[in-house]
Amino acid sequence: MSKQVAVILSGCGVQDGAEIYETTLTLLRLDQLGLGYRCFAPDIEQHQVVDHRRGEVAEGERRNVLTESARLARGEISPLRELEADEFDAVILPGGFGVAKNLSDFAEAGDGMQVLDALSEALSGFHEARKPIGLMCISPVLVPRLLGPGIAVTVGHDPGVAGAISAMGGLHRSCGVEDIVVDFENRVVTTPAYMLATRISEAATGIFKLVDRVDELMDR
Repeated sequence: MSKQVAVILSGCGVQDGAEIYETTLTLLRLDQLGLGYRCFAPDIEQHQVVDHRRGEVAEGERRNVLTESARLARGEISPLRELEADEFDAVILPGGFGVAKNLSDFAEAGDGMQVLDALSEALSGFHEARKPIGLMCISPVLVPRLLGPGIAVTVGHDPGVAGAISAMGGLHRSCGVEDIVVDFENRVVTTPAYMLATRISEAATGIFKLVDRVDELMDR
């Protein structure tokens, strides 16, 4: 039986949900490596809906995070509350502002943020079982709240987000777009992705390295 990876989404679209390219590249690499995967998302209302053409909040429009995430997963998705760590070998979180708006309130609260209870419960199972956890783009900012202090992560070179990670007790490591940071003790792998990427090929290099390293850690 192939190894199984849970992929947690936060909507559909960089400005109010999961980053589409990051999600697609993650699923592509998992498939190329012969790894099974299942997507999950919280069954909650989005914090806000953004018109991606204009870059403006669509006032009065309401959408559901699970329903929107189903667009990325081609309908094959489950509510986050159903994610059980003992059924998977690893978990990966793509980025996008849905991480900072739907999975947490980082977009508004900064280093005083709170993380969605369902996400905290799901990730704690992977961490306690020492199963690999991959996070990209803005999602590494969740690590100090989700997994505890002292874990090395990267969001690239962004001083504001790096400072927030440090303020919450995390360890930020500067990193290029095509590379990864690995905390071997905690089995956490991170990459900047679209925190730095200017082209999809740049994002792909780091994301593929992240998935490859998660795959390697599953064997250890």
